[in-house]
Amino acid sequence: MGKVRFVKPDGSARVFEAGNAFSVMELGRENGVEEIVAECGGSMSCSTCHVYVEEAHLGWFPGPEDVEKEMLDCVAAERKPNSRLSCQLELRSLEPDRDITIYLPDTQL
Repeated sequence: MGKVRFVKPDGSARVFEAGNAFSVMELGRENGVEEIVAECGGSMSCSTCHVYVEEAHLGWFPGPEDVEKEMLDCVAAERKPNSRLSCQLELRSLEPDRDITIYLPDTQL
């Protein structure tokens, strides 16, 4: 499994091995990425795990389903074309050794 690079709004970054984490949200929470609040714990009933996926990496994940699209309408930070809920970004769906970059929004609440 590859690495996930979390980039904060100030440009600083932290990189973690994806390991056995199921989703980008889970990996972030396990490693203390405070910008991923994830109030619902990954049940896709809030929008507090909103992230921006590096545009070149968007095609590595299945596109958002209708429920995720609706939840993205509720994000606190600007919704962009590369906005996703990190709980829906399954790391196991990636090809081995792919490193991805995730940009964190300036707010979740």
